[in-house]
Amino acid sequence: MVQHYNLVVVGAGPAGAAAACTGAGLGLRTAVIDKARFPRDKLCGGLVTQRCAGHLSDVFGLTPADPLFETRRRIAFYMDEVPLGQMADIPPLHLTMRRRFDARLLAQALAAGAADYTGRRIDALLPDENRLTLRDGTVLSYDLLIGADGVQSQVARALFGRPFDRARVGFALEVEAPPQAPAGAAPLRIDFGAADWGYGWQFPKAGSTTIGLGGVQARNPDMQARLADYIGRHAPGCTARVKGHFLPFGEAKPRPGRGNVLLAGDAAGLVDPITGEGIGHAVHSGRLAAEAAAQALARGRPAAALGLYRRSSAPIRRAVRMACLLRPLIFAGPPRPFFRRAFAGSRRTRADYMRLLAGELEYPALLARVTARLPRALWRHALRPRDARRPRHPGG
Repeated sequence: MVQHYNLVVVGAGPAGAAAACTGAGLGLRTAVIDKARFPRDKLCGGLVTQRCAGHLSDVFGLTPADPLFETRRRIAFYMDEVPLGQMADIPPLHLTMRRRFDARLLAQALAAGAADYTGRRIDALLPDENRLTLRDGTVLSYDLLIGADGVQSQVARALFGRPFDRARVGFALEVEAPPQAPAGAAPLRIDFGAADWGYGWQFPKAGSTTIGLGGVQARNPDMQARLADYIGRHAPGCTARVKGHFLPFGEAKPRPGRGNVLLAGDAAGLVDPITGEGIGHAVHSGRLAAEAAAQALARGRPAAALGLYRRSSAPIRRAVRMACLLRPLIFAGPPRPFFRRAFAGSRRTRADYMRLLAGELEYPALLARVTARLPRALWRHALRPRDARRPRHPGG
């Protein structure tokens, strides 16, 4: 027997749950598929920005006051172990555990009316025939399909032959270390350059401290050793299990789908390579994809959904592309000393970074500011004595 749906969503993480919740809420007969049963673990720092919080409120009605979240207002920045400054009373950042968070979003999608096919793997995906077969033999047909199945997307592979470019994809390693005491008093920590063309993070939570490194995979053949060193300096004695996962850093697909198949979240490469914003883009793009599906079906033209979705998601994809333009100023070798000095010496620059995370500043405005400031800042850097450009490590 063949089960037919207006919308089938592959992947039940934040992007898929947002798509399924939105689609079902708009009256589409919707199904959501995932190989995992929820709750399940997911490698992620679990940082929810104010930008992301807005999207969670729009789709799921969730607010930062929910017990899922721990709110923090302090952050510390480092590069090469050199302090770049701390900030207090920043725009709120919210921490969550993805195991509970993802299960909650999926539960709300199912409560909205989406049919549950989680814990079931796809055996055959035939986008040209508008159907797929699960490993247990169940066949689903659809008017529209949304691939929200992560960076190693089976849907993207079916469309384009591969889910990502191995020369550009990121990779992350992470552990859940023992909690810091008291967790609420410890600042979040970002270490620019802890991995090549990437960063490290430490997010103190009530029950654990999430510690990880992420960077471009091709530039980090020694990622395991880097993480061991990072943990040794900041959580000595930690023996927690190391988890690893690809990250689509700055790989936003120019065409997020094909025909009546759309891609959302990590499957579409929607991860900011500077801030690491992923959950917010996932929820937002999942919602936009489902809305485009509903609009196209209302017109009786399922294939029109891709054009609608490309237009509505253009700001997200443009933001990722612009972040890629700025990324060399932070992570490339020659500009690193300049960035370290500029970031440490300018509270305004650090505030811009936080406003970017909060959704109060967008990349076009940030790029304009950087372009205006850059010549003068480079001139000042060039005039400094060479000895003054060397990093000063704490205590030495």
